[in-house]
Amino acid sequence: MELRSVAVLGGGPGGLYVARLLKLRYPHCAVDLYEQSPPQQTFGFGVGLATRTQRNLEAADAESLAAIVERSFQHEMAMEVRGQRSLLPVDNLIAIGRSTLLDVLRHYAEEAGVGLHYGKRVSAADLDAELVIAADGVSSATREGAGDAFGATIDIHESLYLWCGTDFALSSAVFVPVETEHGTFVAHGYPYAPDRSTFLVETDEETWRRAGFDLTTARTPFDQTDEESLAYLSAAFQDELQGHRLIGNRTRWLQFRTVHCARWRHHNVVLLGDAAHTAHYSIGSGTKLAMEDGIALDAALAAAPDLPSALARYETERRPAVEHLQETARRSMRWWDTFPDRLDLPVDQLLIAYMTRAGKVSVDRFATLAGEVVRRGLSQYAGCEVSDVPDDDRTPWILSRPLVRDGRTWSSRSVSLEELGDHHELVVDVRDPWGPEGDALVKHLATGIDHSASSVLLRAEGDLGSTLTMFDLGERLRRETGAVVAVRADERWTEHAIAGLASGRIDLVVRTTT
Repeated sequence: MELRSVAVLGGGPGGLYVARLLKLRYPHCAVDLYEQSPPQQTFGFGVGLATRTQRNLEAADAESLAAIVERSFQHEMAMEVRGQRSLLPVDNLIAIGRSTLLDVLRHYAEEAGVGLHYGKRVSAADLDAELVIAADGVSSATREGAGDAFGATIDIHESLYLWCGTDFALSSAVFVPVETEHGTFVAHGYPYAPDRSTFLVETDEETWRRAGFDLTTARTPFDQTDEESLAYLSAAFQDELQGHRLIGNRTRWLQFRTVHCARWRHHNVVLLGDAAHTAHYSIGSGTKLAMEDGIALDAALAAAPDLPSALARYETERRPAVEHLQETARRSMRWWDTFPDRLDLPVDQLLIAYMTRAGKVSVDRFATLAGEVVRRGLSQYAGCEVSDVPDDDRTPWILSRPLVRDGRTWSSRSVSLEELGDHHELVVDVRDPWGPEGDALVKHLATGIDHSASSVLLRAEGDLGSTLTMFDLGERLRRETGAVVAVRADERWTEHAIAGLASGRIDLVVRTTT
């Protein structure tokens, strides 16, 4: 199809990127972008771009991606827990300052011929354009001003997080918890320039209140930085910060908002990026999602005969990938909520738990990225020397490890029902193992478990999502009741069961009889 005019609302990465793509595809189309803030007013710190995202951006527009990479900062990844540090040699992981990224994207949008209009609030109703793309963020005025047209729901997460930065480059991206008198704070930091790093800190609500941050948040105007919180956290993370201070930019404690929309389009208006959907930052940035939305929208417009068909195609083809990512993000978010509960794990085994937390990465796949980390983690799982861990055939080796618990011994982690012995059996049918339903199940089982003689056998529906939820509930039961947790899992999900064993989510796998 041909387009005569396009208006983009929002001057973030998603808006700028889709504007350039459409102008390149339709040189005679008038493409205009409107952003209410001046171009120099940018909030945020660094933006991370993983290898797969870079590949997607290169396929869509190699020229702008090359400029982004040129101005990015490459780094590795590490986790540090209670004095133990483990480094992941991740290839091609880069980060770029958000303001730098916007500068690059503005330049390439202008070069393509996009009209950029800053400093004035414009609504979809004000525009006489054939297509209006609302890339106006998580608080999208377009979405919120359209009543029920988009069918939006917003889930507010319980935990709190705070985006800030610091004025030096960390040696690598790092996940590090700090245990204070008020509770545990977990930092996700990464360098994005020779003299800058992003430093994101999160904690649970009880810790946040005990530290007095409910009061500092109330005292901080919405457009200012909570300097009291930054001073506290600078002291708490002084070892990681190496004497540097934390820097704010309208920095205050927030609760993550997960946006779902029943519909992404209404007449000639289509939502893009955070306006349509959000996914927790622990599995990737909103920037990545928004720019990849732009790629999908550009492709749908090129393939369809008319605008209604194109917008329908965009949503139909893009939505499954987004919803899958949102579900992965939900699992990852809940894992991070309970991260302080795992600080007893050795750091390499904890890294296996981290990498396999959402069902996206198997132990074997992780080993191709970080073989030595996996070898050390598996030795910690099995209680053996690192030299005893094989370089391949990990699945049978992991299953063959014995388990000794409370005076009982199993010769391997793969057992029959008879070998399991006395047990309580439970069908797991909850969506959130850490929510109220999960609380009720754990409480119910805790009152009925005879720890010296009984195990718990969990079963779930045969799909992967239910199976992963079963493993997560198993981890809660192991930690909160001390029970030996066995699962019966479909053979299709063997690699996920292996990850569950190696990371301490479950103890045993019951063999399926035919």
